[in-house]
Amino acid sequence: MSTQKAVTPAKAMAFLRFVDASPTPFHAVHTAVSHLSQAGFKPISARADLQSAFKSGEIVPGGKYYLTRNQSSLLAFVVPRKMTRKTGFTVVAGHTDSPCLKIRPVSKKEKAGYVMVNTETYGGGAWPSWYDRDLGLAGRVIVKEGGEDQFVTKLIHIQRPILRIPTLAIHLDRSINDAFKFNKETEFQPVLGLVNKQLNSSAATELNGTAAETEGAESEATVSPSFTSKHHSMLMQAVAEELDVKPEDIFDFELSLFDTQKATIGGINGEFIHTARLDNLMTCFCAVDGLIESVGKAELTSDADDQEHFRTIVLFDNEEVGSVSYQGAESDLLPSFMEQMTSIEDFIPANYGQVLRNSFLISCDMAHAVNPLYEGKYQDQHKPQLNGGVVIKMNANQRYTSNPATTFALRRLAEMAGIPIQEFEVRNDSSCGSTIGPALSVKGFRTVDIGIPQLSMHSIRETCGTKDPEYLIDLFKHFFKHFTQVDSQLQLD
Repeated sequence: MSTQKAVTPAKAMAFLRFVDASPTPFHAVHTAVSHLSQAGFKPISARADLQSAFKSGEIVPGGKYYLTRNQSSLLAFVVPRKMTRKTGFTVVAGHTDSPCLKIRPVSKKEKAGYVMVNTETYGGGAWPSWYDRDLGLAGRVIVKEGGEDQFVTKLIHIQRPILRIPTLAIHLDRSINDAFKFNKETEFQPVLGLVNKQLNSSAATELNGTAAETEGAESEATVSPSFTSKHHSMLMQAVAEELDVKPEDIFDFELSLFDTQKATIGGINGEFIHTARLDNLMTCFCAVDGLIESVGKAELTSDADDQEHFRTIVLFDNEEVGSVSYQGAESDLLPSFMEQMTSIEDFIPANYGQVLRNSFLISCDMAHAVNPLYEGKYQDQHKPQLNGGVVIKMNANQRYTSNPATTFALRRLAEMAGIPIQEFEVRNDSSCGSTIGPALSVKGFRTVDIGIPQLSMHSIRETCGTKDPEYLIDLFKHFFKHFTQVDSQLQLD
């Protein structure tokens, strides 16, 4: 008896490539920008005066643009060909960051003959899943380039497993399976290598000398240690070699650990995606794809496919730690962009308040799929299934912003597109997470919280269904193309 192998949806395969290329928010934005550029979107400086850009013709009706902030947040938009008193912003918002371990400002550490790396936990990770994994290093590095006072940022992606956090053998602690508890400061630091002079490269030894000389030269003028002295020479050498620069030219960096195992399709019928950072790179990927598909790849949008709204996606950093940052959802990134665009003379015949009331925002983050091993943890009537469609997330205490007035548009759009909809609420005896939805709704947006279901949220290795990315992309595409039509079907003050 033979079985026919299931065909993996194309969007699922494309997402594997996206997430593998995006180990940090910096890389996620870089990858998203590459997709947008290939689709005809043009860059605008985050420091640019958008009013002047419009007057000079740098921004035109029907044009497609993007801007970034801190290299870790992204805003992309399509200018409508016509603006009326009904014009607003249709926005899909997500976040680029995921729980991880970050290298501390001073990371140099040796213990019991091992070279260690001092790290800090970022976000609410399922930290036991990080033990015994092959860990690489990625992030952003500031290096000297050209003149004495010339510096640039470079992205780094060390894909080989140079770090590891080892568990304790069960022979030395028979209770380890009872409840895996550990101290995140003393028992959760990665190993880089051995303190063995024979294993250290000559370049690393030379770097140690350079660092010592630098410290000696600086000691007379300042008490501040040199940057190279804060990190082990082997780590500095690895970063320098990856970027093809000298260790002494590295001025600073922001580096995170990540699992080097590639994203893959799993399950007996190829029904699962197994990968890191589903939360929330899935939204980033689908938002970019949905926006591109809604307007095509021509330089300007066509007259036949016109909407009165600004089609907008905004992907924020730092959601996992509260969004309170220059590049987070609590920042002025989205409001300041909207205010500038709506204050252009003779461009939109309405004030900002009216435009905001015309606008609508989808806050998209991953949702909890029912876990068969812990089914009792879910509310009986709210158990989302993998490959079961988009999830509307509800919470009476406003941890999610959805309500019947805002879910109406989602349900109508899903009905138009033939997309299945599921619901999720937590049990009364369980705590509820949150999203960027509440932070954005208080700025005046009608907001709905949605996502697609996944297992093992915040683990180093998460799982979702292969069909759900297509559902989400299709929903975003219909949102951008048909929101004006749907919004006219229900008018509320």
